[in-house]
Amino acid sequence: MKPIRILQVVTIMNRGGLETMLMNYYREMDRRKIQFDFMVHRMEEGHYDEEIKKLGGNIFRMPPIRPGNYRKYFKHLNEFFINHNEYKVVHSHINENSSFVLRAAKTVGVPCRIAHSHLSDLGFDFKLPFRLYARYSMKNYPNSYFACSVKAGQWLFNNRSTSTKEVIVLNNAVNTKEFRYNENMRNDIRNELGIDKSQLVIGHVGRFNKQKNHEYLIDIFHAVYKQRPNSILTLVGDGDLRQGIERQVKSLGLSANVKFLGVRNDISNLMQAMDLFLFPSLFEGLPVVLVEAQAAGLQCIVSDTITVESNITGNVEYISLGEPTETWADKILSASYEHKDTSRILNEQGYDTKTMSKWLMEYYREHAL
Repeated sequence: MKPIRILQVVTIMNRGGLETMLMNYYREMDRRKIQFDFMVHRMEEGHYDEEIKKLGGNIFRMPPIRPGNYRKYFKHLNEFFINHNEYKVVHSHINENSSFVLRAAKTVGVPCRIAHSHLSDLGFDFKLPFRLYARYSMKNYPNSYFACSVKAGQWLFNNRSTSTKEVIVLNNAVNTKEFRYNENMRNDIRNELGIDKSQLVIGHVGRFNKQKNHEYLIDIFHAVYKQRPNSILTLVGDGDLRQGIERQVKSLGLSANVKFLGVRNDISNLMQAMDLFLFPSLFEGLPVVLVEAQAAGLQCIVSDTITVESNITGNVEYISLGEPTETWADKILSASYEHKDTSRILNEQGYDTKTMSKWLMEYYREHAL
């Protein structure tokens, strides 16, 4: 028998949270039974594209979803589903814009149409009215509702489409074995980065955009630096705001203490070198990277805008973004830097990819009928 092909709908398959979560599940799938294809909304290649093709997946490119481009986009979308009637399951991860994709899927009779929420807020920009309209339209087109957390489900579906009891929280699972603490790896990475054994290393992983709140993160680190000048901040990721953050770091005299590592494919190794994970985001769903940090046994200091569901292991401490940076610094400097083995807790709570990928595979098979 041929495998059931599942259409995963994303923006671009770069090394972001939801994309990493998808790849975690994809690698564990029995691809004789379930195969993923991807609809992306960028013309450029994503970081995971090559691996997707090696695993047997197809990648279909659509124009970006933006005001002024809707008519062209809807035309491409309708044509796609008319020409690709092999999909019985469409799993859309583009938050409120999932309503557009699932409308086209419903029109051609796709039996399983999953809207998956990965955020708990929209933020504010010029596209907000269009995004609010898309979220409102959500009620008519999905027939399965997934979210990375209860809060994310309530935000996207807003009890208009469905009750929260019907929302399936699909955990952002990780490979817990990959992140388990390794002293030799810690020493190797620290040597690679030129970090002394005695130095305090604060880590952050995230795209340089407004949501991740890098400007405030640097201010927090500056407060730490004043008390412990040999501290190091490692920033993993890239994005439009990186140059501005680099200027901020230089203006504060922190250039020797902040390491911009760019996009990396060895996050599990880099986390071995960290002593603490710092994550003062403005909003999130339930970030994969925070699960990864806990899998690495790190103490995590995060903003209280992030759902308490993210504290899976008891290693997460929440602080208000309204608190002065000195309060954050005091918490960081008084934290435990011991890497704890959290694999058993994560496995029991359903955050290991091996367990959860089996559940997802069966869900797809059951609903593709």
